[in-house]
Amino acid sequence: MATLKYISGFGNECTSEDPRCPSALPEGQNNPQVCPYNLYAEQLSGSAFTCPRSTNKRSWLYRILPSVSHKPFESIDQGHVTHNWDEVEPDPNQLRWKPFEIPKVSQKKVDFVSGLHTLCGAGDIRSNNGLAIHIFLCNTSMEDKCFYNSDGDFLIVPQKGKLLIYTEFGKMLVQPNEICVIQRGMRFSIDVFEETRGYILEVYGVHFELPDLGPIGKPLLQTSKPILRDRTQILA
Repeated sequence: MATLKYISGFGNECTSEDPRCPSALPEGQNNPQVCPYNLYAEQLSGSAFTCPRSTNKRSWLYRILPSVSHKPFESIDQGHVTHNWDEVEPDPNQLRWKPFEIPKVSQKKVDFVSGLHTLCGAGDIRSNNGLAIHIFLCNTSMEDKCFYNSDGDFLIVPQKGKLLIYTEFGKMLVQPNEICVIQRGMRFSIDVFEETRGYILEVYGVHFELPDLGPIGKPLLQTSKPILRDRTQILA
């Protein structure tokens, strides 16, 4: 996957287009009556449209088909994902979990969605306040399906195995010792190459931000430059 190209930055303004469709981005406006290549203009919003400019989060996408062009949603088993924290008695003691065992492919095929397990959390998704911590175990790629989280943002931390993540913007390869962020409402699908395990921090109602620099100021121990985002690609 060395051919994958990225854009650097976090929370900045950027544009990209697939080189196979030059000049696909409209000029001087976001939502023309007729887009180049007869694409469909859609906005993915991460905040209220009345937010101040500094906190207004949105992305414009230009699609071959509108996002509503999909098969009807079907209910699936909730599995090991939960947000009902009141069902569990609070325990002030120190706790830790042994590594979750990854099922063998020969025993059962488990993809990213079916391999999600909620460990702990706090707050309430209905009030857009709180967080949850999950672990994921998978041994096979997601086939003919995608996932989106309408509750919060995911920060995904692979611990074993690589993740090839297809988003609405393109694709990115995430390996151990790296992290990635999938914002609320963004559809994605994950391919794996081996038995894979990792962690997820989910936050409700807010987005991940880089920490303030504090007293050290300009030396900038953490800048947005090393943070990469996927470039636009046509995904079949």
